[in-house]
Amino acid sequence: MNRFSRPILIAAVLVSLGTVLQIKAADLPNVLVIMADDCTYNDLAVYGGRNAKTPQIDRLARQSLVFDRAYLAEAMCQPCRAELFSGQFPLRNGCAWNHSASRPLTRSVPHHLRPLGYRVGLAGKVHVKPAPAFPFESVPGFDPNCVRNPTRNHDLAGIREFISRSPDQPFFLTVALVEPHVPWVMGDPEQYPVKELELPPHIADTPRSRDAFSRYLAEITYMDSQVGEILEVLKASGQSNRTLVLFTSEQGAQFPGCKWTNWDTGVHTALIARWPGQVPAGSRTSAIVQYADVLPTIIDAAGGRIDRSIFDGSSFLSVLLGEESEHRPFAYGIHNNLPEGPSYPIRTVTDGDYRYIRNLKPSEMYIEKHLMGWTGEGQLNNPYWQSWVRDTWKDERTYRLVKRYLFRPAEQLYHTTEDPYEMNNLSDSAEHRWIRERLSDQLDQWMAEQGDPGALEDTTEALEAARRGQHLYFRRP
Repeated sequence: MNRFSRPILIAAVLVSLGTVLQIKAADLPNVLVIMADDCTYNDLAVYGGRNAKTPQIDRLARQSLVFDRAYLAEAMCQPCRAELFSGQFPLRNGCAWNHSASRPLTRSVPHHLRPLGYRVGLAGKVHVKPAPAFPFESVPGFDPNCVRNPTRNHDLAGIREFISRSPDQPFFLTVALVEPHVPWVMGDPEQYPVKELELPPHIADTPRSRDAFSRYLAEITYMDSQVGEILEVLKASGQSNRTLVLFTSEQGAQFPGCKWTNWDTGVHTALIARWPGQVPAGSRTSAIVQYADVLPTIIDAAGGRIDRSIFDGSSFLSVLLGEESEHRPFAYGIHNNLPEGPSYPIRTVTDGDYRYIRNLKPSEMYIEKHLMGWTGEGQLNNPYWQSWVRDTWKDERTYRLVKRYLFRPAEQLYHTTEDPYEMNNLSDSAEHRWIRERLSDQLDQWMAEQGDPGALEDTTEALEAARRGQHLYFRRP
């Protein structure tokens, strides 16, 4: 089956033949994106997680293509969503810090899909701005506030109406859930007795850690139940067979070494794709993809024209359809610590097997305020971290974890496929020198392509300029 014999809309003008191809909108694929919030990808069973119960995601995976090497460029809610919706890396769309903004002229999903005949909606957490750059139709029913305690009960009526409103018109809908973002208050922690948990190696084993991890797992299971409910709404609409479903876990959880880092547990994301009759079910791929690639892929699936001059990503539709086994050779990451703590810029690149990390201010101590500080209500946020610090004097492993988090060398290199939690830094290994140099050179090339000035980007002046829709240093070559 060649690329243009698929039952997909090819919305194109046949200029060479001097004719216009009229396509029925009903032949276009729908797209449903379901996003978790702050969920470390390998805490999910489909990626080897040993604790979380996720029957709905497991069922979806059996019907889908599972991407084993999917990444986002920045392990923060706002930058990664801006990347997903714009097809551009953080420096290019302008949202390179949390709680900042993309450039006013940024074009996102609605700008690209509405001309192809799509209704484009978003339910739940938005967390991108300015509004003109992300003009989604607001779909009610899911909580937009990721720190509400407890989360507002969701109502499926809004997405049911949106999906079923006009069966002959294709839709793009993102349902952005707010679990398992902190505070971990949803679900039933009794499903996860603290003494029975198998903590991953990047989390210190203290009673506070076990309690927090239990509550986090309960929220994953609660999130999983919502995934099942959303898919049931789609099934009841009768449109499952013509809908590309994408589930993704966003960045890592709010545990040290996950969110707000460039370690794999920060920037590696779950990506599961179901499209009956198009995507091979029950399969996996090691193709490297990034969030920036998702929008070009959807445009490609809808038969639209991809203007490569405005995207950092590229279509992996051929991987989705089982026609290719590879996509991009490298995935890239960036971290600017402001406004979540003192300046601490980081950059990374991975080839899927090895990850190279460059810490641009290695003489500084890494501090992230949500982990170490106090909330506005005067209560300690994430009190398990204090239990780590307390135990450093009596437990060597905990001491190493705290030191690993706070004090980082200029370069780090990990054999991620053999060391998935990236605990063994190989940057000084003579045996791995050529790998470090190869990835370091690739990172230099990417930073130059992005107009990335490095440490100068993580400054108050640069952040404030970005909040005004400007950019002090970015220059697209």
